[in-house]
Amino acid sequence: MPKWLDDAVFYEIYPQSFYDANGDGIGDFEGVIQKLDYINDLGCNALWLNPCFDSPFKDAGYDVRDYKKTAPRYGTNEDLRRLFTEAHKRNMHVLLDLVAGHTSEEHPWFLESRKERPNEYWNRYIWTDNWFTWGADGVRFISGEAPRNASYIINFFKCQPALNYGFLNPKEPWQQPADHPDALATREALKDIMRFWLDAGADGFRVDMADSLVKLDDDRKTGTSAVWKDIRAMLDARYPEAALVSEWSNPPLALNAGFHMDFLLDHAGSGYRSLVRDYRLDADMRPFDDNSFFKKDGRGDIRRFLDQYLPWYERASRIGHISLITGNHDTGRISGNLSNRELALAYALFFTLPGVPFLYYGDEIGMRYLYIPTKEGGYTRTGSRTPMQWNKSKNLGFSTAEPDKLYLPVDPGADAPTVEEQHNDPHSLLNTVKALLNLRRAEPDLQSKPNLEILYAEKQRLPFVYRRGNLVLAVNPSAVDAHAALPLTGTPVYAIGSCSLTQGSCRMDAQSFGVWRL
Repeated sequence: MPKWLDDAVFYEIYPQSFYDANGDGIGDFEGVIQKLDYINDLGCNALWLNPCFDSPFKDAGYDVRDYKKTAPRYGTNEDLRRLFTEAHKRNMHVLLDLVAGHTSEEHPWFLESRKERPNEYWNRYIWTDNWFTWGADGVRFISGEAPRNASYIINFFKCQPALNYGFLNPKEPWQQPADHPDALATREALKDIMRFWLDAGADGFRVDMADSLVKLDDDRKTGTSAVWKDIRAMLDARYPEAALVSEWSNPPLALNAGFHMDFLLDHAGSGYRSLVRDYRLDADMRPFDDNSFFKKDGRGDIRRFLDQYLPWYERASRIGHISLITGNHDTGRISGNLSNRELALAYALFFTLPGVPFLYYGDEIGMRYLYIPTKEGGYTRTGSRTPMQWNKSKNLGFSTAEPDKLYLPVDPGADAPTVEEQHNDPHSLLNTVKALLNLRRAEPDLQSKPNLEILYAEKQRLPFVYRRGNLVLAVNPSAVDAHAALPLTGTPVYAIGSCSLTQGSCRMDAQSFGVWRL
C-alpha cells in the first residue's frame, strides 16, 4: 500500500474546463500548473486528471487514440511531465485516467484489427466470426463498419471497441479464454502503457470501467480480478508507491482484485446516493421529491447508507480504502439540490470518514449544474463539466478567449459563485472546505486509517454520531434540533453551527456538525 495514501485528499480536474493559460478557450496543463498552489492551499495534496491522451474526443477523451501521446489541446508530453515535477515539488501526487477496457475506433491497433486479412492486432479487440452476428450474452455488437467479415463488441459508445482480455467461460468459437496468448498480449500492452507514464513521473491511475475487462465474467468478476491482480503484482515489484483507484463501486471486489481504492458512486439504490441524490427528476432533468439524508426538510435515513457501507467497510478496511466523492464528471452537481449549508454538512461527513476522499473541481464553491447542449458525448453529464469559476472578470476568470471560443459556456448568473469572492468571506463554503481539510490534515485519527466506531445511528432518528480514535463526531442535517444519550464528555475541536457533548448527551442544533476530543 503506498504510504502517501495515509493522508491523501484528491482533487479531480476536468482539464478542458479548469484553467486556460494560453487563451484558446480550452483548459490546459499549464493552467493546472498555475493553480497547483490554490489546490494545495485548499487542502488537497493529490490530483486526478480526467483523460488527457490524444483522442478524437467523441467521448471527451475516454476514446483514446494514442495512450503515449497527450492531446495537443492540453500541451505536450513534456508539459505533462513538468506538471508532475511541479506537483512533486509541493509534495503532491498525480493520477492519470486510464481507459483500460476500450480505445477509440481511430486507434492504430483498431485500424489494423479491422482489416480483412489476419495480422498482429487482429485479436487485440473482440470480433465475432461473421458480420451477421448482432447480439448475444448481454454484450453489444457493431456490424457493417469494417472490411473484416465480423462484428465487434463495444464497451460504451459505437466509437469505443472493447479490447480483448478474453472470456471467463467461452461459449462460441470466436470467444477466446482469458489465458489465450492474444488476451495476454492485450494485458501486457496495458502494462506497457502504465510503465510509460509511471516512468514519466505519474503516481498512478484512476481506472475507467475497471470491472469491464474480461467478458461473460461471473458475479465475483473472477476473470477481470485475475487481470488486475497480475497488474498489481507488476506495480508492487517495480512501482510500490504507485496507486490505483477503480471505477467499480464495490470495494470488497475491487480491493481484492488489487486496487488500493474504490469509489462509492451514485448508482441506483446505492447507499451513497441516499446521502445526497435521493430524488426524482422531472422532464427537464431537475430534481424534486428529495429525501437525501443531507436535505434539511427531507426524510433521509442514515441507515440506508450505513447498511451498505458498514459491511463493505469491514471487509475492505484490511486491504484498502473506500473513496467518497463530492461529485464527479459523470454526475449532476449536488449543489443542484443542496444548499451551501447542506453541502457543508455533506462534505463534513465525506472528509471525516475513513478512506481517501475526492473533491470534484468547483464543488468547493458550490458550482452549479448548467442545463446546456451536449458536448463531446457528454449528454446530460455536460452540465457538470463547465469552466471553473475563479473571479468576476471575463469568462469568470477561466479564459481570456472570446466567449464563443470557450470549450463550454460559463455560468451566466449574476450570482455565480467564484473563488475570489468566497476567499474573502470567512463563512463561505470555500473556507468551510478549507477548514475541514485542515482539520483532517491536523488530526491523524481523521485520515485514511480504519478506526471507525458507530456510536449512534438509529433508523429515522438523529443525530448520527461516530468515533474515530480519540475523536467523536456528530452531524444533524435536519431543520430541527436533535440529541442522543451518550455517556461521553468531550472538548470541542471544530463545529458548524451549535452543538455540545457533555456527560450523558450529545446535543445538536439544526443543521450542525461537531468534533470533540475525548
